[in-house]
Amino acid sequence: MTRYKTPLAIRPRAEGPAISTAMVMAAGLGKRMRPLTATTPKPLINVSGRPLLDHVIDRLKDAGVGKVVVNVHYLADAVEAHLGRIQSGIDIAISDERGELLETGGGVVKALPLIESDPFYVLNSDVLWIDGPSDTLRLMASRWDDAKMDALLLLVPQARAHCHSGKGDFHMNALGRIARREIGKVAPFVYSGIQLVSKRLFADAPDKPFSTNILWDRAIEQGRAFGLAHQGLWFDIGTPPAIKRAEALLVDG
Repeated sequence: MTRYKTPLAIRPRAEGPAISTAMVMAAGLGKRMRPLTATTPKPLINVSGRPLLDHVIDRLKDAGVGKVVVNVHYLADAVEAHLGRIQSGIDIAISDERGELLETGGGVVKALPLIESDPFYVLNSDVLWIDGPSDTLRLMASRWDDAKMDALLLLVPQARAHCHSGKGDFHMNALGRIARREIGKVAPFVYSGIQLVSKRLFADAPDKPFSTNILWDRAIEQGRAFGLAHQGLWFDIGTPPAIKRAEALLVDG
């Protein structure tokens, strides 16, 4: 079995910052999930009997997050109505992108006035994960080093990136700093769709729809983008076949 050592620079401290706010990205069109998303927004697709969005909010609650900002665009009324019905015990705010889909980076920039903590979590709504030995989100908080980091990405080793295809996204050195996969080559880690970021990452961000990749590249160049290898299970719920595969793997333990 391959073991991934904790990078020296981000060994856990006694306690990390209190992360009171998270943003969940729920505005996408869900094209890869068609035909299921013809009438149901992707965040409300059921996996193991519950909507993807509920799974994510439950994990945030377990990690002590008190406020979740959810952006909406495609079938926004359905997502907003669902959030109004769930009894999560968390304060939920809506970042409304009905007028224009702002992509990942633009979506966070629009939501920043609603985000009360710094750093804060940003999570995709179409990922499902099972913790390893520690609570994943709390572990990320314990590894945060505000003096060194603008972004801490949860990365999944390729061998454990269930329901995901591709050549990988990042390399990670012994200090935890990340680098992009080179074109035409492979990389050992896949981005999980879960990150802990500082508002500094969004300084001078474009005033238009844009991908967070632009800001990650800047942070990588500055040596302020880090990774953390996930020790548990992770599933990319991007297509209809991924639902059945993930449910089968979860049943098998």
